[in-house]
Amino acid sequence: MPGPRNQKKKKRVLAKPPLKTDSPPRSLSSLDNVHTTELSDRSPSAPYTVRPPTNDLLLPVQEVYIPARDDEGHEGLIPQTPYIHDPGNGPRVRDTRAFLNSYFAQPPALNDPLCAEFAQEEVSEMLCSVLPLETALILWYNKSRATGRICPACQRLYRLGDSLPHHMQEEQEYTSVEHRPIELSLEQEISGLCSPVCFILASFNYPGAIKSTWGRMADELSSETWDLLNSPSEGHEDKGLGLLLRMTRLEDLGLAQLCMPEVNFDSGYESDPSQSQSYVSGREHTLEKRMQLARSYTA
Repeated sequence: MPGPRNQKKKKRVLAKPPLKTDSPPRSLSSLDNVHTTELSDRSPSAPYTVRPPTNDLLLPVQEVYIPARDDEGHEGLIPQTPYIHDPGNGPRVRDTRAFLNSYFAQPPALNDPLCAEFAQEEVSEMLCSVLPLETALILWYNKSRATGRICPACQRLYRLGDSLPHHMQEEQEYTSVEHRPIELSLEQEISGLCSPVCFILASFNYPGAIKSTWGRMADELSSETWDLLNSPSEGHEDKGLGLLLRMTRLEDLGLAQLCMPEVNFDSGYESDPSQSQSYVSGREHTLEKRMQLARSYTA
């Protein structure tokens, strides 16, 4: 009989959780809304600005600001231009005045009467009044030093008796030890011109007097040579080398005639014993030095 226990038992069905399905992708507008909401939630004290990426290659080149140099208070820290340099064939003097104030310069030969006379500051001022500054200082240095020389043409720094590097290949054969002409050594003592090339450069405006003037003083020059040296130059700029060439032929560099042209210094030697004695002693001193130099190269 049917009763309460005779009914069919129903299977217990466990309630299964609903399957999770992937939510549909959010649209870009919803992402923007979320991003905007997050930004709005932030404190206004820390603003945040979103900037699009930039391409540095497309940016225009901007000028770099370089502050002006203030050298007034740092003069001792700035390296100075060297007044002596060596291009490979011997030292050269770039700044004669700076060189004269340095310890590289040979001191004046005050024990030599002729060098002591030229070492006076008044002689330097007179030379600067008739020659360009650099040429005048070089001539003053050469005449007031015993062996120290600066070539007026190439500014080579050397001493009398040094074996100097050659300017040209042809000069090497001509001025070798075996064939070294005595005129070269005499000219180095007279004017400081260190090589035949430099002497030709100094006498470029007087081509007819090159051979007859090299290594010779005024009393060894003919009247024809003096006429060539005193003739108008050919107009080539020589930085006073032509005038230096003529001045160094004279014992006193011709300063008396240049500075006081109204006085006739060629007259009165016989009537004035002091002038005559001074002139003769100066000539004897120079001739003695030239003879010693000649003997040293012919021995």
